[in-house]
Amino acid sequence: MNPSLRADCANCAALCCVAPGFSASADFAIDKAPGQPCPHLDAGFRCSIHGELRARGFPGCSTYDCFGAGQHVTQRTFGGTDWRRAPGLAASMFASFRVMRQLHELLWYVTEALALVSAGPLRGEAAGPVHGELAGASREIHRLSEGDPSELARADVGALREHVTPLLRRVSDLVRGDVSPERNLSGSDLIGRDLRGRDLRGASLRGAYLVGTDLGGADLRGADLTGADLRGADLRGADLTGALFLTQAQLDAARGDGATRLPPPLRRPVHWSGPGPRPEPVG
Repeated sequence: MNPSLRADCANCAALCCVAPGFSASADFAIDKAPGQPCPHLDAGFRCSIHGELRARGFPGCSTYDCFGAGQHVTQRTFGGTDWRRAPGLAASMFASFRVMRQLHELLWYVTEALALVSAGPLRGEAAGPVHGELAGASREIHRLSEGDPSELARADVGALREHVTPLLRRVSDLVRGDVSPERNLSGSDLIGRDLRGRDLRGASLRGAYLVGTDLGGADLRGADLTGADLRGADLRGADLTGALFLTQAQLDAARGDGATRLPPPLRRPVHWSGPGPRPEPVG
């Protein structure tokens, strides 16, 4: 994956700690208005409780991913300045970050989709048309992301997302091939369900609600997890090899262990437990 789509906090002005707002909930211990610096942000643009976010009631912060939008806005859009040194630019910088974060997330998905349709068995006539459309979408996202703050403010990200979403579905269908109807679980409410050891190879779990779902030891190879809500989901011993459109933020929101198999380039979250017994598959 393109390194520019990974957060580089050292080259950002902590935009994720200021621009978004949030309400006190299971994910955040306090209310914070958009544009208001988090009270835990220190003078060096670092989180003063970073190592204790979960313990202090901020799991939402520990799972947030800007997809590299923060350093792009700080270093490219605003030439290395920051909202503390140039308070007059703060509102524009925060607004640009909100748009850039959406653009970079779209670019992350498009980049993965392009890699999939360019690989091995998907090369050729079936993948050709969607490859061309994805390449065009990638060029448009790059063009928009290089705009100045006023151009970013005019960007119609919603229309771009409406164009990209069906392309991602087409890629998913090409990769997964024909799967049984019972594995089409797109948008399903599976909150808290016991799915230990289930064979979910190639399943569509796009937008599925998997909050607190027990997927221990489940076979999720090649499953489409676009936008699936994995908060608190138990992935201990699960096999996510080749899972489609799975993000680091989704993994960070879930639970897993040393036996959980992940697709590259995703990383094992630091809060995951060590190796544990793999649950027995269901019959």
